[in-house]
Amino acid sequence: MNSRDTQKANAGLSILVAEDSIVHQTLAVRLLEGLGHAVTVVGNGKEAVRALRRGMFDVLLTDVEMPELDGLSAARMIRAGEAEMGGRIPIVGVTTIGSHEDCLNAGMDAYLPKPLEAEPLTRTLKKVVRRTAA
Repeated sequence: MNSRDTQKANAGLSILVAEDSIVHQTLAVRLLEGLGHAVTVVGNGKEAVRALRRGMFDVLLTDVEMPELDGLSAARMIRAGEAEMGGRIPIVGVTTIGSHEDCLNAGMDAYLPKPLEAEPLTRTLKKVVRRTAA
């Protein structure tokens, strides 16, 4: 990995957050912006898929359980689109339930428990960005 990729893995990411709970949206935005990242928030998986088609993001942080289209289904749709169009965005599932294996089986790169905490979030972002930059 070159020094530019290392810098990108450490700060200044453009992160799409898909979360239906206002409380968890607020927490994610505060944590991510506090770490120096730019954040865009959507309320469900359907909106996340649309946002990814329109904009460039470095990472998708998605709740697993959401209305309209859950995070697992959204991840599968995104991976299917990438198979056709190329590219790969790191996807991190955020969940209160023990669906970690489901996250990985849906094509997510990692998962975090709710509520989000700064240290595990930072570690996970570095890991998934470093993996896709390599």
